[in-house]
Amino acid sequence: MSRSHSFYDQEATYFVTMTVVYWIDVFTREAYRNILLDSLRYCQEHKGLKIHAYVIMSNHVHLIISKGQHLNLSDILRDLKKHTSKTIIKNIEENREESRKDWMLWMFQRAGQKNSNNKKYQFWQQHNQPVILNTPEKLSQRLGYIHDNPIKAGVVQDAKDYLYCSASNYHGVKYNLLEVEMI
Repeated sequence: MSRSHSFYDQEATYFVTMTVVYWIDVFTREAYRNILLDSLRYCQEHKGLKIHAYVIMSNHVHLIISKGQHLNLSDILRDLKKHTSKTIIKNIEENREESRKDWMLWMFQRAGQKNSNNKKYQFWQQHNQPVILNTPEKLSQRLGYIHDNPIKAGVVQDAKDYLYCSASNYHGVKYNLLEVEMI
């Protein structure tokens, strides 16, 4: 893997993106968002993940992260993606009210067949596209990018009003979905 797509400085702060395969709108459902939120909280409490900014959109997640003293960032994200993949797919399979169940499972299976690392399904795209935020300008640009995502998607007019985003934390309004270590 090239240096531009790896966490080569474990003490740095990074911008990462996690995208659902085929850009499937999974996180329109509260149950699946809650699995992701619970998993992020677990990584914060037990693996030393520090979340400085985040946004959960319908089919992708942007984070600004760093780590504490535990695992390295690659391991934390690998474990997070593995757990959320299995748990969300299991919930989709068991959800009798999921109108898109057959289609989503077929798409996840189709993606899984294209990747020899999978046994059956693939939920997340392989890459996280980590970008090291080693200057104030890069940090500010990515923080703005994260917080502007719901506005650009037409979901809200003011970023602080979007529940699944850290913009509210930066404006003094806390929804307490995730602990945010502001930068």
